[in-house]
Amino acid sequence: MADSANVVEVTDQNFQDITGSSNLSMVDFWAVWCGPCRAVAPIVEQLADEYSGQVTVGKMDVDNNPRVPAQFNVRSIPTILFFKDGNVVDQVIGAVPRPVLENKIRQHLNGAAA
Repeated sequence: MADSANVVEVTDQNFQDITGSSNLSMVDFWAVWCGPCRAVAPIVEQLADEYSGQVTVGKMDVDNNPRVPAQFNVRSIPTILFFKDGNVVDQVIGAVPRPVLENKIRQHLNGAAA
C-alpha cells in the first residue's frame, strides 16, 4: 500500500475512525491497477511525513472497499477527499502536482474556506 508509516490504510470498517476527528484528514482513493494513482502516491506519502501530527493521511483501495467510495460518489481515481469533523471540506480529482495538494492542506489547516 504505502511506504510511509504516516499513511493509514483506510477501509470501509475504519473509515469513520479516521475521518471523524476535528483534525484535517486526507484520504486518497486509489487502486493497484491505476497508473495515475501510482504517480500521485509518492506525493501523498511525502505530505503524510511532512504534516505528521497535523493531518491524518490515509489511502483507501476502492477495489477492496466499495462502500465508502460509493457513499461519497467517487467515480474517478485517484480522488483525494479532505475531511474535518466527518464532513468533506475539499476534493481533488486526478493526478495533480504536489503544490495543489499542499495548498489544500495549508488552506484547511489555516481555517480558510474552500
